[in-house]
Amino acid sequence: MKNILLLIAFPLFIHCENSTKKQLVIDESDYKEVVEQVIEIDSVWSGHSVGFALLTHEQRQYIAYYNANRNMVVGQRNLSDDQFELHILPSPPRAPNSPEQGRRYSATQIGWDSHNYITMAVDKTGYLHLSGNIHVDPLTYFRSEKPHDITSLKQHYTMVGPNEKRTTYPKFMLTKENELLYHYRDGSSGNGNEIYNRYEVDSQQWKRMLDVPLTDGEGLMNAYQSQPEIREDGWYHVYWVWRDTPDCSTNHDLSYMKSPDLKNWYDAFDQPISLPATLNQKSLIVDPIPVKGGIINLAAKLQLDKNNKAVFTYHKYDQAGNLQIYIAQVKGQKWVYKQLTDWDYRWAFSGNGSIQNEFRFRSFKKRPDGLYEIGYWHIKYGEGIILLDDEFDPVGTVIRDLPLFSSSRFEKRIKTEGAFEGLNVVSSIDLGSSPNQGIRYALKWEALDRFRDRPRPKPWPKPSKLYLYKLKKIP
Repeated sequence: MKNILLLIAFPLFIHCENSTKKQLVIDESDYKEVVEQVIEIDSVWSGHSVGFALLTHEQRQYIAYYNANRNMVVGQRNLSDDQFELHILPSPPRAPNSPEQGRRYSATQIGWDSHNYITMAVDKTGYLHLSGNIHVDPLTYFRSEKPHDITSLKQHYTMVGPNEKRTTYPKFMLTKENELLYHYRDGSSGNGNEIYNRYEVDSQQWKRMLDVPLTDGEGLMNAYQSQPEIREDGWYHVYWVWRDTPDCSTNHDLSYMKSPDLKNWYDAFDQPISLPATLNQKSLIVDPIPVKGGIINLAAKLQLDKNNKAVFTYHKYDQAGNLQIYIAQVKGQKWVYKQLTDWDYRWAFSGNGSIQNEFRFRSFKKRPDGLYEIGYWHIKYGEGIILLDDEFDPVGTVIRDLPLFSSSRFEKRIKTEGAFEGLNVVSSIDLGSSPNQGIRYALKWEALDRFRDRPRPKPWPKPSKLYLYKLKKIP
């Protein structure tokens, strides 16, 4: 049931042509879910937050996390089971009385680095693939030797061979043809390129998908890029920002390209481009945001307009130095820009390591009614949803409660079980999806926030409980 109201006042959102028009307020606060099942899994490390993995694949479910001793653990269950089978991955023992380390202790033991999340995938023959715990580290990759069997996971110390000693941001993805890809950053922040590998199920071997990197900073920078995503036009779409140094304030130049097959690539104006993508290919730049211009890693969301042209929402600083939401869209042979907000707040991010967020895009999507919406969280202005028409002008707002565990950060609506000061409820959303309509799953545990990837002085909180939540939408 939707309630639609008309309001004259519309503070904090701006657009000259619409400034005197009545604004829509769509009330969708009747969306409800219930917690149908909770499974207690294990005790986990809570000294800092780092991403765990949940993958629902057909009638099975897989998890990967760091337990109370910081060891990487993999679990699996059939969806009809009420507990997980757990398997601790092998790890060289830590040296007695070894000093605390910001990086990893071993391939499967976490240090203090919040970059060192875990990710998983299942190929089309049922074999499980796992990677993680890497931040400018040698590649960590496991593959099961039997389908659907975590106990047969075996570490492979190389995939292809070259460019696997300083890896970060591992990701798996499936192509339109259901082929498994793996990509990662080779190098470091400010000096890296993006490598793509393709898995051949018959030979059980990885091969380079491309002869060159997808993006290349040429030793001067690196691209923080999105994963190629198939959109309604059937093409893959990728966007990124460049960064000059490990200092996050040196991000610049929001950029974009697209491909029908992951081999042949085009700019937003349908002109072919050569790989690797570099900064000097000016037709790839969406907005030439300068260094210290107010865009953080992947602080953008993509949609397609009615002509299947790319439209971006992103944040940067306005002329007064405050952080604002913008729209960039293709008009003819150029990008045009709109400022959507008029906020009086500056998120002055800078420095190295994992930083504390003060703004986050929740979503940018097309609605069934033909309108678009941008969901966000702001440290000063809270949660909000901006409503846009099909020309991407702001026409109102949407009132809707954020579903439980709908992001990969903290869930403030649940009270922590632990009493240690600073504990947060942390969640991981599903890398897969439930085979049952209206059902979704999430992992939930408690941990302190990121600490710039450095060892945190004692005392530390006790291990927290890891739970699987099954949530059901109420019709």
